[in-house]
Amino acid sequence: MATDAIYTALQVYGISIVISILVAVLIKVMVTVTGRMEKTKPLDIPTGTVCPIGLGVPDEDVAALSAAIFVAMGPHRILHIAPTTHGWATGARAAQHTHTPGPTGRGPR
Repeated sequence: MATDAIYTALQVYGISIVISILVAVLIKVMVTVTGRMEKTKPLDIPTGTVCPIGLGVPDEDVAALSAAIFVAMGPHRILHIAPTTHGWATGARAAQHTHTPGPTGRGPR
């Protein structure tokens, strides 16, 4: 009886060792592969004459988009800048910290 328990324990211990080694090897392979992928040279971005393709947005495009947005939305001005109140958040926090089982006046749900 005791030998069966020891034999089963050694089997479980051996299986866990094998699984741990396999996971460690898998992690090592993943680290090696991702390290090699990061070292590869990035592709050159082609630039065309009609539609330039580059990393940044040209100033002319920004100006055209800004003008289109202004025409679509109309003139808007900021009238007042003030910090917002968080009354609703304070009320919600207070409701979470009450010790009543349900909302007051409604009864149990």
